[in-house]
Amino acid sequence: MNSLKTTILLAALTGLLLAIGNLFGGTQGMFIMFLFSILMNFGSYWFSDTIVLRMYNAREVNAQNAPDLLRLVSGLARKAKLPMPKVYIIETNVPNAFATGRNPEHGAVAVTTGIMQALNRDELEGVIAHELAHIKNRDTLISTVVATVAGVISMIANMAQWAAIFGGGRSDEEGNGIGGIIEFVFLVVLAPLAATLIQLGVSRTREYQADKTGGLMSGNPLALASALQKIEYYAKHAAMPAATPSTSHLFIINPFSGAGSWMVSLFSTHPSTAQRVAKLQELAKQM
Repeated sequence: MNSLKTTILLAALTGLLLAIGNLFGGTQGMFIMFLFSILMNFGSYWFSDTIVLRMYNAREVNAQNAPDLLRLVSGLARKAKLPMPKVYIIETNVPNAFATGRNPEHGAVAVTTGIMQALNRDELEGVIAHELAHIKNRDTLISTVVATVAGVISMIANMAQWAAIFGGGRSDEEGNGIGGIIEFVFLVVLAPLAATLIQLGVSRTREYQADKTGGLMSGNPLALASALQKIEYYAKHAAMPAATPSTSHLFIINPFSGAGSWMVSLFSTHPSTAQRVAKLQELAKQM
């Protein structure tokens, strides 16, 4: 199912880029954007994980400079019968974590320095188990592809804004009137909305499933529940400096939880933490 979703998202990106090319340059613009879409599709599949890790200046660690973290990840990976993923640290005081990689053989787990300070060992183990669950459930490919697609759409919207300011795009005759207004609305208003909808295309149920799998993997669902509550508390009081809306769905807790409005909740890429905690508490009772 995730492979099908990835194919649909890449096809949607191609169609959007062709439409943008047509608006900016007609047939010639469509051809240029077609070539660009081929490169984007290739890059999204093979390099989206690397792009995301670089966006957050994540540095890979090893047994020499992060022995406790590596032992924790290694033990859980063996328990889950997964290949040992690469482990990265992001330098920020805000606790959070995410997983990436196009398949379990190329998996990676990234945690912030803040999460290692804010959580105890059992809670951190629960978070790592949740992220390994995403790798085990093969959620990571579609998540990182979505991040790349949403980023490209946002970039296109920004380009359209600058083009409108400096009179770019088609000729004055073609760009004036109702047609020009529709094009501007499509590029500047609908494109960012499309990015949000694409993120929502990554079902919120994947977070519930990763919580359940991670709780079973660690053997302590209540520790994961406690970790989620702590991370959300920090997210409400401080946003990650490098966080972007196009990658917010990757994290275990939305790094923009502090926004807190009903509209943000409506378009949130994550279920509410209270609902997730309740399900983990129920899982603990069943265990």
